[in-house]
Amino acid sequence: MTPFTQIALLLVLASGVGLLGVLLRQPLIVGFIAVGLLAGPSALDLVHSEAQIELLAELGIAVLLFLVGIKLDVTLIRSLGAVAVVTGLGQVAFTAFFGYLIGLGLGLDHVTSLYVAVALTFSSTIIIVKLLSDKREIDSLHGQIALGFLIVQDLVVVLAMIVLSAIGIGAGGGGGTVLTVLASGVGLLLVVILFVRYLADPLTARLARTPELLVICSIALAAMFAALGDAVGLGKEVGGLMAGIALASTPFRETISARLVPLRDFLLLFFFIALGATLDLSLLGGHLLGAAVLSLFVLIGNPLIVLIIMGALGYRKRTGFLAGLTVAQISEFSLIFVAMGVNLGHVGPDALGLVTMVGIVTIAASTYMITFSHHLYALCEPLLGVFERRGTPREATRGDDRRAPAVDVVILGLGRFGTALGMRLQRRGLSVLGVDFNP
Repeated sequence: MTPFTQIALLLVLASGVGLLGVLLRQPLIVGFIAVGLLAGPSALDLVHSEAQIELLAELGIAVLLFLVGIKLDVTLIRSLGAVAVVTGLGQVAFTAFFGYLIGLGLGLDHVTSLYVAVALTFSSTIIIVKLLSDKREIDSLHGQIALGFLIVQDLVVVLAMIVLSAIGIGAGGGGGTVLTVLASGVGLLLVVILFVRYLADPLTARLARTPELLVICSIALAAMFAALGDAVGLGKEVGGLMAGIALASTPFRETISARLVPLRDFLLLFFFIALGATLDLSLLGGHLLGAAVLSLFVLIGNPLIVLIIMGALGYRKRTGFLAGLTVAQISEFSLIFVAMGVNLGHVGPDALGLVTMVGIVTIAASTYMITFSHHLYALCEPLLGVFERRGTPREATRGDDRRAPAVDVVILGLGRFGTALGMRLQRRGLSVLGVDFNP
């Protein structure tokens, strides 16, 4: 069977599994993982052109990290203040600590437990943004808070991958290992700073006149930085991320991002196919208990810690509950992170199989949890009072104050039109009350 025929069959399989996933209201990532497992040696055994598929998979990871870098909006964290940073870091620390203990309790060694614990801390930005956008809740208070601590998680991903890259260099020996890593990182960062300072804006402005060329050059930049990162020992992942950061300040970042999303989804399919080709389904049966325990931990423990932290910060139980549901799954980065550990020889393929099973369960289950979040809140609301501070200072309201002064006009929705209307009414001497769910 020729490589072209193999890829054609894989695309047909992906289309069928993807259609089934859509009917079951599942995100594409679940379908992609299923395609990888079905195409692997334990099932249909369709993957024999490993070199070609691995090349597409590596390009897919570079584009994925490029899009993460171009979306890193630090100003959102600053605008949300403490809640994004405290909740994001609190959830990461809680999940890593208890995940490590659970790993040891399941009989995993210390290194494997650490890898699994860190992998469990990442939540899928792609899935959450898609689900919240479909529900039109991305601009709500809990949606904005969720975006804030997802960005914090993305920064943790970056740090974790840089650390792994450094360890990978260290595994090669040599006394100047730490200095080599630092010099490589500083050098790549300097290249990004110079590019942003002198080239990014004029270059993208010129390329934007031909949108197709803007897309091609963006992919070229992602691939070039990924190759450069790999050459200096930081890894393709870090290089692709730095390429995205290099264009994050340009006015065309949203255009680039929107045009590259379909390519990202297409190439990520081959990452999951390459992943599935390395997994032996007959060995996964031994991980059923571990996967079940870790999945329950992610599905219940992650939302719980977010609910506790947000309640302590003064948010209402409803806001904390809805924001907490968004972290009830692990990410595609979890699989990438553990795959890097396998490549470095730190953990065995069994660890990757375990995390893959947790990913399938948590992504599938959390999709329904987020989709039906308001129904879940109605069921759980009587039990959530313990997580809400008296007075909820971060969401103070006059709704229960009967002495509140009367207003002349109530405006529902403070978009551009509602805001302009309210300001004009105020200039005419009328008192206006605005109501909106966007903080």
